Amino acid sequence: MAHFGKSNDFRRDELIRIIEHSVEKLTLQELEALYYDMTTKSYINDH
Repeated sequence: MAHFGKSNDFRRDELIRIIEHSVEKLTLQELEALYYDMTTKSYINDH
């Protein structure tokens, strides 16, 4: 069972790195669109 958790943690870290790398390439307009989408879906809470 501990192996399963480590595998999930590794995959999560890998996905975060991929997403971070992709986000760094976005234009300001694309970032603003992504930000709006994420806030409307409550993935980001700015309050």
